[in-house]
Amino acid sequence: MTASTIALDLTSDVAELTAALIDINSVSGNEGALADAVESALRGLPHLHVLRDGDAILARTELGRDERVILAGHLDTVPLPTVPQSRGTVPSSWDDGVLYGRGATDMKGGVAVQLALAAQLTAPRRDVTYVFYDHEEVEASLSGLGRLVRNHRELLAGDFAILLEPTDGTVEGGCNGTSRFEATTVGKAAHSARAWMGQNAIHAAAEILVRLRNHEPATVTVDGLDYRESLNAVKINGGTAGNVIPDKAVVEINYRFAPDKTPDDAEAYVRGLLEGFEVVRTDAAAGARPGLQHPAAAEFVAAVGAEPKPKYGWTDVARFSELGIPAVNFGPGDALLAHTDNEHVTAEAIRACLEALSRWLR
Repeated sequence: MTASTIALDLTSDVAELTAALIDINSVSGNEGALADAVESALRGLPHLHVLRDGDAILARTELGRDERVILAGHLDTVPLPTVPQSRGTVPSSWDDGVLYGRGATDMKGGVAVQLALAAQLTAPRRDVTYVFYDHEEVEASLSGLGRLVRNHRELLAGDFAILLEPTDGTVEGGCNGTSRFEATTVGKAAHSARAWMGQNAIHAAAEILVRLRNHEPATVTVDGLDYRESLNAVKINGGTAGNVIPDKAVVEINYRFAPDKTPDDAEAYVRGLLEGFEVVRTDAAAGARPGLQHPAAAEFVAAVGAEPKPKYGWTDVARFSELGIPAVNFGPGDALLAHTDNEHVTAEAIRACLEALSRWLR
């Protein structure tokens, strides 16, 4: 922390606190100023034990309760919009109870709720670990949560975890897994004026695209929630010049698979679909089962009062699941607005999220 650390008022209205967080630019790799502000605010709360690791902060109650809950959220955002007059940028702005700005939904509204709870709940009926971490919006190897797991695993013990990603105020259990593949075709280069002397690798890739186009994504029921899968080509590369028959083409594929599968199961499925082609897995992250059978989770769902839904995208609940901690997503804002040039959240949604969590933890 420095003398110029920005002061956050954790007792202010949680929607105004969200605006204050948005006003501190924290694009991935630039989380330092926000981490300083969060750390300074938390160290001012005597009922919490605070630890900082890089730009990640852990704050814990130590009340000896029978259960411990983890509330987690990331500090970073995706880059600011490049379109002029975009409202989903920094600093924030208000319009009739709607807060605009980068991170409004993903996920400074959720982080504001964490901070407000940390200040309000001096003696919750469950011990609480508040986790604020960096580098979520970039490659997994840089994840601040992953670093905390490596460096301070014992401080991340818990019975149940809530990730305050935007869910429109509904509990979303678990998450799909994700994996990426490259399917390659190899041809023979030749001058395009004498194409019959070569073999066109891009044309050969057409069969890969046909199989993907014709693929019917499954909907898989896991612990009572229906997870819709998707398998798509997301990029294609090939060719060297406008007068050369291409001798290589690579189709990049993303498979979002239900949490009943492991990454190896997902790879076997893709290889089966693309039998006859060279397929290499380039990245994979396991999903997470809903975890709604845990008593704390069931009580939380009842407190929220809405039917839980599946999480189709991958989130860090998977990291908690890997640690053996049941985890769900629950936070203010519409996830479809995340990363958009018009990113926004209502003050009402942020306050409702705070009220639901406060009611459950008191």
